[in-house]
Amino acid sequence: MSTDQVRVVVTGLGATTPLGGDVASTWSALLAGRSGVRPITEDWAESVPVRFAASAAVDPAEVLPRPEARRLDRTEQFALVAARQAWADAGIENVDAERLGVVVGSGIGGITTILNAYDTFREKGWQRLSPYTVPMLMPNGPAGWIGLEIGARAGVHATVSACATGAESIGYAIEMIRSGRADVVVAGGTEAAIHPLNIGSFAAMRAMSTRNDDPQGASRPWDRGRDGFVLGEGAGIVVLESEEHARARGAKIYAVAAGVGYSADAHHIAQPEPNGTGVMTAMRRALENAGLTGQDVRHVNAHATSTPAGDVVETIAINKVVGGHPMVTSTKSMTGHLLGGAGGIESVFTILALHERIVPGTINVDDPDDGIEVDLVLGEPRKLPDGQIAAINNSFGFGGHDVAVAFTSL
Repeated sequence: MSTDQVRVVVTGLGATTPLGGDVASTWSALLAGRSGVRPITEDWAESVPVRFAASAAVDPAEVLPRPEARRLDRTEQFALVAARQAWADAGIENVDAERLGVVVGSGIGGITTILNAYDTFREKGWQRLSPYTVPMLMPNGPAGWIGLEIGARAGVHATVSACATGAESIGYAIEMIRSGRADVVVAGGTEAAIHPLNIGSFAAMRAMSTRNDDPQGASRPWDRGRDGFVLGEGAGIVVLESEEHARARGAKIYAVAAGVGYSADAHHIAQPEPNGTGVMTAMRRALENAGLTGQDVRHVNAHATSTPAGDVVETIAINKVVGGHPMVTSTKSMTGHLLGGAGGIESVFTILALHERIVPGTINVDDPDDGIEVDLVLGEPRKLPDGQIAAINNSFGFGGHDVAVAFTSL
């Protein structure tokens, strides 16, 4: 990292998740080790092999005014709820619109809008389609609505990299500020994909847990008995600023968004590279980009989804890049996997872990698998040390996308 590189800080946090409708309730539930996974109550659940999911704790349609909610896809609803929280938390009153940006993505986009609109078209004709159908289904819709709300003119972008989307969005936002294009960027990820077609499709890949008799115990990263991920929904959004801009307005600063690393497996469309090469490359690049060494890293929020293929490989990669000393956790054990929203909420969790000096424990790990070479935080939360320390949030996606975002304490 260049010594004259612009320092980027985090000044606002927003989230709506399976654990809570805001950051405070989500974080409290996370530290308490509560699961957000629950049975699916819709009639269609009987038509699919997986009858549970980590649905949002608070329906965004109940938070937003009804006329507004009706013109938004659920991904957009989540994104706006979380973005409004983050914006209010940052306390920004005046900002040059030409220096304000948005980077918010979704792995799948407005899939429920597409499917429901096609049913309407087929059964009732095109005249009955909502004029908002296209804005609701397009993957850049969440970013677009946020940009309109805050008046962002520096650029409004939507990354799409499957389950790495939220983390890549934050990485791109860091780069927007460092390059001098923006002073403030709202960034993160959102997803709303709990639908029979999606669940059936993931089940056909044998990617999802089928523990219908124990939904809350289904997401069990690193456990020998893990059998797949649990689908979640929600959004996680952060407000990033140049440190100079944040200090000038007397902003509260949670942490430093220190750097980002990207790589690609070039191995398989859905399976991780078995040696963790891409994961290691992304983490090394994040450290280099942040001007850090492995010894600086005290915490890793692992991607660990509870699938047999990737969990242990990631721990081996972590050990090779930063050593066995960082406290490693998987918050997906409680939130499920939010796909494109995962990197957003898990960045919020990583930032709070640094800010509050505490790492949430991973639940449901009754029998850790062989080959794990890192310090897993299991069960109860654990304290982080004082002083300046770093943490990494890992996010990986179908297509071989690997993203690691590094944060440091103040």
